[in-house]
Amino acid sequence: MTETPAPDALPGTPPLAGPTCGACGARAAVQWQRRLTDTEFAAHLALEEARRVERLRLADPQEPPPDFGPMPTPGECVTPVFGCAAHAINKDAAALVHQKTCTAPDPTHLPGCTCTPEPAPKPEPDPVPAPLPPGWG
Repeated sequence: MTETPAPDALPGTPPLAGPTCGACGARAAVQWQRRLTDTEFAAHLALEEARRVERLRLADPQEPPPDFGPMPTPGECVTPVFGCAAHAINKDAAALVHQKTCTAPDPTHLPGCTCTPEPAPKPEPDPVPAPLPPGWG
């Protein structure tokens, strides 16, 4: 017996807003991140360049020009990926950033994916407490 997922909205009502599953289009239940593909990154750079040009055009000429800093790099950019309850990857994999070639939420590889996600960032060490003033110890 195969269960059919519950509909996202009642018949005759507008669809519910929000993210949808990349595999089937149902309402998303989980989210993870992956790096941008080369095409997505090129589009992102084009938007950033256009934003900077527009900011320069609108800048007050009597003030210093805006400082934008360096352009984004592929290692700084991610995009969200969504999956419904039936097309979700496991929580440990969802906590990591996936490669741009990640196929999730491909049903043939669930609850995992075909890429090796980036390792989790190293936790920052606890700060060393300041020494107590003399006579307090």
